[in-house]
This record gives sequence, C-alpha cells and structure tokens, in this order.
Amino acid sequence: MSTQSGRPYVVDMDSHVMEPPDLWERYLEPKYRDRAIRIRKRADGTEELVADNKVILAGRLAALGGVDHQAEEIFRSGSLAYLDGCPAASYDTQARVELLDAWGVDAGVVFPTIGILWDKEDDPELAIAYARAYNNWQWDFARPALDRILPIAQIPLYDVEQAVAELRRCLALGFRGMFLAPEPVGGKRPSHPDFDPLWQLMVDADLPVCVHLIVRFDRVVNLSGTRWWDPAREPGNTIFSFALGGTMQLIPAVAALVCDGLFDRFPKLKVAIVESGAGYVRYLMDRLDEKYARFRNLNPLQRWPSEYIRDNFWFVMDPSEGSIDAQCDLVGEDKFLWGSDYPHIDSHASAMSEIHAALAPMSEHRRNLVLGGNARRLFGLS
Repeated sequence: MSTQSGRPYVVDMDSHVMEPPDLWERYLEPKYRDRAIRIRKRADGTEELVADNKVILAGRLAALGGVDHQAEEIFRSGSLAYLDGCPAASYDTQARVELLDAWGVDAGVVFPTIGILWDKEDDPELAIAYARAYNNWQWDFARPALDRILPIAQIPLYDVEQAVAELRRCLALGFRGMFLAPEPVGGKRPSHPDFDPLWQLMVDADLPVCVHLIVRFDRVVNLSGTRWWDPAREPGNTIFSFALGGTMQLIPAVAALVCDGLFDRFPKLKVAIVESGAGYVRYLMDRLDEKYARFRNLNPLQRWPSEYIRDNFWFVMDPSEGSIDAQCDLVGEDKFLWGSDYPHIDSHASAMSEIHAALAPMSEHRRNLVLGGNARRLFGLS
C-alpha cells in the first residue's frame, strides 16, 4: 500500500503530545478550575505536577518528555524544567506536521503524557472533566491536520454513563480511537459487562480501542520494579523499569480481555496494544492455549484464546525489534505496526532509520504493511 509518490504509506502508531502546563486551567470548566491539573514551583524552585491540589510527581519533570536530551542529563540534574523536555512538535500542530514530513511519516497517532499519570477514581465527575478538557485541547491540536494527526479520545471508566457520553461526543467530532488504561477500575476489569456500551460504540464506529501503558505511583500497576528493587533502601533501576513496565501491564491486560470472554460478546471489537513491544505475541497465544486445553471446562470460551488474539488484536513493535518478521510468520503479517514513542525520554529520535533497518529482512509487501498499511486498514484511513 503506497502513497501517490510511490513510497510506502507510513503511520507512527505510538507518539505523544506534551500537554501545555496551563491546558487544564484554560480548557477545564470554571467550576473545576481551582482543582485543575497544573505545574507549579516550590520555594526552592522544584517543579511539581499537581492534580486536584495533590502532588503527583515532584522534580525532574523534563523526563516526561526529554527526547532532545541525554537521559543522564535529565535524571542527574535538577536544572531542567518540564518545558525543557517539550520540543515544539509535542504541542504545536505545524511543528508536528514538519516533523512528520522530515521523518517521511504520513500520519501519527497521538496519546497523552500527563494524561497517563493522573488518576481520579475517587471523583468520577472531576475525572471526566479532566478528560474532556484534554480531549478538547487535543482536538484543537489535531483539527488543522486531521489527515496527519490521529487523535485518540481519553475516556476514564469511573462512571460508565459519563464515559459513554464523552466517547460518543469524541467519535462524532472525528477522533480515531479510544485510549484504555490497562487496569481494573472500581474492582472491575475492562471486560466487565458494565462497560459493554463503550465497546458497542467502538464496534459501531469500526475503530480500535488502544490499550496503552499508564503510570500510577501509588498502585501495584506501576510498582512492579519494587518487587526487585526496594525503594526504601536503594534507587530503582531505569533499564528494568522502562523495559518491563509496559510489558508487565499489557500482557496481563491482553490475557484478561481474552480469558473473560469479551470477544464472545463483541467478536468485531478491535484492540491495539501499544508500548510493550510485540515479540511476545506467539508465546502468549501458545501459553494460553496450552492452559485452556487443560482447564477449558472451568473457564469455557467459544474459541481458543489464540484465535481471539489473532482476530481481535494488533500489536505495536518498538523500532529496533528484531523478531517481527518471525512473528508475522507465526501470527499474521496484518497484525503488526510500529511506534516511535516520541518525544519521551526513552523514545526513538532516530526511529525511521531504526524501523527501516529492523524491517529490511522482510519482503517488500510485508514491510509496507508494518510501516503503515496495517494501521491504514485498522483506522480506515483513505
């Protein structure tokens, strides 16, 4: 699948915005504005990210972005501010389009950054107001270039009725998918029947639910590293936490959606798994099938677990992964996409050279599918 120029159609399936520090103060409804998400400075100059007047993160906020900096510069120095980690393309529409042009990318899917950190399970009304403000800003960011920037609606699940209303509004505007956090909400997994109205909307829209990793500093979903590094005695290990943080969230999320029978109720629901790599897919299929063969009478499904993974999921590879050609053989060449994670500290500023090198062993047809053909079909792009 190529562009009119003859080169392949290319889609970056995992990029981010860096939300302007005053986004919620400008876009949040006045009644909530005194509880807005904001960045403020302490007396000693340290920056704090605050939501509902509670500190989420203090210090080194440049590390929320940081693609233009060396990691050690950000993590070892307290002198860089949040905005120092925000390249223009992370919040300015024209700069983003120019970046896509420079990379030779036709379209980029955008996810939040601060939006993967905040959490208001205790106040569903405020949570949906935060999300609505972000979605409105994101729409303003994407609207001048909707053929290039693909906005994904942030929809908290704390109140299903409000979530449905916001998702319906965003889909009517022209959003290209829904961002789903890989965690239970209020004791209910996303596959719980209470959330079925959301999945029906996504099926009707023929657009994907995008399950993207999240960061929660006070819950087990983001505390996997502390099982091995005790924060009371020693600093954590950035290689371990960045490498396995997403994988340890998203593999269980895939398995839970499958094992709960969600796709028996919604056989046409499309789910994209973002920012955990993609080299594990066949392993997970085999592992679930092997146990299903033993325990299927205890937890019956209409089909084998591997069949749901094959038919209902798409997986986003890191630009340098070397096993995707084999995964295409084992799973299907229409199931894999790529993402840069721009502009995060662990993202790939040289993503295009890396992805071309990683895909070089593939046939031209398969390479073009992974570069953008699969994403084009997933989102129904013309």
